[in-house]
Amino acid sequence: MLLPRHNRQPFSCYLIVLVIVLFSCEKTKYDVIIRNATIYDGSKKPAFSGDVAFNGDTIVAVGDLSNSDAAHLVDGKGLALAPGFIDTHSHHDHGLLASRDAISVVSQGITTIIVGQDGSSHFPLKEYVELLADSPVAVNVGSYSGHNTIRGLVMGNDFRRPATSDEIARMETMLRQDLDAGAFGLSTGLEYDPGIYSSRDELLVLTKVLQPFGGRYISHLRSEDRYFWNALDEIIALGKSSKVPVQISHFKLAMKGLWGKADSAIQILDEARTNGIDVTADIYPYPYWSSDVRVLFPDRNFSDEKEAEFILTEVTTPDGIIFSDYEPAPHYNGKSLAEVASLEKLSPEKMLVEVVRRLEACEGARGNCAGSIVATSMVENDIMKLIKWDYTNICSDGSSQGLHPRGFGAFTRTLAYFVRGKKVFSLEEAIYKMTNLSAKNLGIKRRGQIAPGFFADLVLFDASIVSDKATITNPQALSTGIRKVWVNGVEVYSDSLTSKRYPGRVIFRE
Repeated sequence: MLLPRHNRQPFSCYLIVLVIVLFSCEKTKYDVIIRNATIYDGSKKPAFSGDVAFNGDTIVAVGDLSNSDAAHLVDGKGLALAPGFIDTHSHHDHGLLASRDAISVVSQGITTIIVGQDGSSHFPLKEYVELLADSPVAVNVGSYSGHNTIRGLVMGNDFRRPATSDEIARMETMLRQDLDAGAFGLSTGLEYDPGIYSSRDELLVLTKVLQPFGGRYISHLRSEDRYFWNALDEIIALGKSSKVPVQISHFKLAMKGLWGKADSAIQILDEARTNGIDVTADIYPYPYWSSDVRVLFPDRNFSDEKEAEFILTEVTTPDGIIFSDYEPAPHYNGKSLAEVASLEKLSPEKMLVEVVRRLEACEGARGNCAGSIVATSMVENDIMKLIKWDYTNICSDGSSQGLHPRGFGAFTRTLAYFVRGKKVFSLEEAIYKMTNLSAKNLGIKRRGQIAPGFFADLVLFDASIVSDKATITNPQALSTGIRKVWVNGVEVYSDSLTSKRYPGRVIFRE
């Protein structure tokens, strides 16, 4: 039946309508969609089921994307999808350019590492940035400028004294050079040479350099044991005077006399924040640390057996010290001080003094000489309180070498032990402390959250089984439960294998 003439439309009109209908039904197309994931967006909000799409290096859509399509579809299978973890205190740059896939990092779900820690950094930073640009790695890398590095270059071997005003001025110039190259700020390692000999005035001059650049200050405190309270006062005072954000590295109470005092430390920090001081912290989830054995002697009285006896009763124990990289006697590695003392037929305190004497002699003959140990000095109750503080984010303080398992397991241990095991906090809060809070404590934008406009740094994992496997006896064991990791939209890790793709970027102070 024909329509009345006045209702008839040209065929071209129907064709236009048909095209519009077909076009409106066409699915939106993305580069990648991760479907059916349980999304922990990094904000501490409850997880939700949904999809995440990204084009190139950027997340462009989050939610129900069932009517969309992608060049590459990933079935999330209900697994947890989180922002890539941000390691605010890392030493994984050691050997990174030779092992660009960074398996110790990506196997934990880490997508960004911040190096130049504990006062030690690549100088000039500009040269390291250029190396990473020429040979990119699997993860994003940012760096602080190290106080010990620049102090050592200025003062040479004559560092066991306060710096002169001229020397401090030269340090200022070198720090500005690194800040111009994008350094996040200044890091100090005040239990180590040569920084241990610096005055508070020296540090204040240098931290004031940071303020016009928007830089930050991060510190291995001058003491994590005997003089802890003075060290805590120092970093707060520096934050107050310089008006820059300050962060405590690997927050710990590392001697018997401090055990149980976590609440007091947190109260001091909360009061500082109330008074306008932007003080934060990072922490790793282990009761033992790793460092040079000489750090046990803050007064550098290495031959004092009474001091050694104090160390072995109040700071750690003969069984609690494990040699990890002791160059003067490599056969000590993996053994405790108690075992070595028995082998050498010496008392533990005499053995500790002898260990340092041999290390000093080694350095006198060869230059730098490794003397690393792993030592137990903290208790779990304090760790749980410090890790729960609102402004403490998770870090590894780890490397790809050595005996401390934190280099391969810090982030997955947090998920397995403190979330699933001890239920110290929810999975949402743990992920916040690994991502969004980490980004805030660094001043990083567009990372640490799953939201449109953020970089596609993502980790897909099984929250029911994710776990660290690294131990002191097997420190390079890979974690389980991390299914896939993307850095800037590129898959770098899948079920225990790296992709041999290197999308990581150098990230700079913002």
